[in-house]
Amino acid sequence: MAEMTVQLVAVERRLWSGTATSVVAQTLEGEIGILPGHEPVLGQLVEGGVVRIRTTDNDLVTAAVHGGFLSVTGDGVSILAEDAELSHEIDVEQARADAQDADDVQRARAIARLRAAGHSA
Repeated sequence: MAEMTVQLVAVERRLWSGTATSVVAQTLEGEIGILPGHEPVLGQLVEGGVVRIRTTDNDLVTAAVHGGFLSVTGDGVSILAEDAELSHEIDVEQARADAQDADDVQRARAIARLRAAGHSA
């Protein structure tokens, strides 16, 4: 099975790193899927996007990502986010409240948090 090294890093901490078989992220140009051997690319992540990493153990790591960059090189994939939360860390009730009462930017972040946690707005 082909694999690649992946790092998901926010400004304040490393959220996940390991080997994966695929990465899906939302960039300003659209959704991009990365498989091992992908050509080098640099993409700007959308505000309020979701990143999904399929690990070599066939687990799914999902995170709400708020801005930053995705970098694909011959060495692997780096997701460098301004802010990010893993799906199991998300307070769904707070995200629902934020989706109803927040300004446009906070609403987009709240909706991404809900999507990453597997809930709808």
